[in-house]
Amino acid sequence: MHAGLRASGPKADLALVIADEPASAAGVFTKNVMAAAPVAFCKAALAASPSGTARAVLVNAGQANAATGAAGAADCEASAAALKAALPAASAPGDILLLSTGVIGRRIKLDALAAALPALVSGAGPGPADAHHAAVAITTTDTVSKAAALEVELAPGGPTVRVGGMAKGSGMIHPDMATMLAVLTTDAAVAPPLWASILRAGAAASFNQITVDGDTSTNDTVIGLASGKAAGCGLMTSEADPGVATLTAAVTALLQGLAKAIAWDGEGATCLVEVAVAGAESDADARQVAKAVVGSSLVKAAIFGGDPNWGRIACAAGYAGVPFPPDALNITLGPIALMSAGQPLAFDEAAASAYLKGTAAVHGTVAVGIEVGPGPGAGLAWGCDLSYEYVTINAEYTT
Repeated sequence: MHAGLRASGPKADLALVIADEPASAAGVFTKNVMAAAPVAFCKAALAASPSGTARAVLVNAGQANAATGAAGAADCEASAAALKAALPAASAPGDILLLSTGVIGRRIKLDALAAALPALVSGAGPGPADAHHAAVAITTTDTVSKAAALEVELAPGGPTVRVGGMAKGSGMIHPDMATMLAVLTTDAAVAPPLWASILRAGAAASFNQITVDGDTSTNDTVIGLASGKAAGCGLMTSEADPGVATLTAAVTALLQGLAKAIAWDGEGATCLVEVAVAGAESDADARQVAKAVVGSSLVKAAIFGGDPNWGRIACAAGYAGVPFPPDALNITLGPIALMSAGQPLAFDEAAASAYLKGTAAVHGTVAVGIEVGPGPGAGLAWGCDLSYEYVTINAEYTT
């Protein structure tokens, strides 16, 4: 709903996710040492819950409540107390989790938030319209809201579970964990420690593999809630339990979809860039190379300009911190081979440029393929091009 937290008009700016009963809860957070007050609040809340469960996630846009010191921490406590008054069911330790996004250094507008909570709680519903409104409410410079859902059989003929999520992010995206903000829900029955492990694995392969501008936010948070209400779904407690691998794959797929949506909607972006790396010694090494390439300002600028400058790709792969034989490097741009066995190839530069410009013209995907050797490791990373509009947006962000 619109609570009057934003400075820019009557757009919705407050969202609430409620679990009807205690749900297994987990979180993954920024590693920025200037982590926002709600990040510290969530970490403490998850640690305080004796059952590892939570009941509600409150998300506000407009103020990041980061770099606000003791006053920001007090604002979190006051926000939680106001929500408990409006939602008495969420009264146990750790029941309430808080996420904030907006301008760093701005404290929460507590009076406006507290005044809105009774209406927000009473108006909450399970329908798709409510889900869409919540996804819109958490956006800032995003040009679109980001939400997705899927369902999957944990085994052939076995119980079906659903996974859904929403995320926000467009700038200050270079997560050392996740993305700006995301909330994930599932009706699978998962013990809290295992759920935390599944969420971390999903974030590592998704939100940890996107970059827009190289800036890691102070507020990066992913919260996951697992209700256990899926029919016929027994409680999963161990990685070896039937269905765990399928659920992990489903969570990862959903988070990758949300992560790609964030990179696609990067501030000023005209296209999504996907870098696929193969032949590394490990998946972690491959992901590291892929993220270095997709995060290179020179690569991003070249893609925006339609310049198939493969030297920038080779350079970024080389400084990623992963050793590989230079004569093993292969690079492709879409269907066009640019380098093989460490040697440049003759290629149609006009066609390569047309590929870049044609992809950007439809806000599509530029695919960069890299091989660094014969190893089994493979990884993906996603980003966007770097346009003039990015500077315009961020030069005027607070004004």
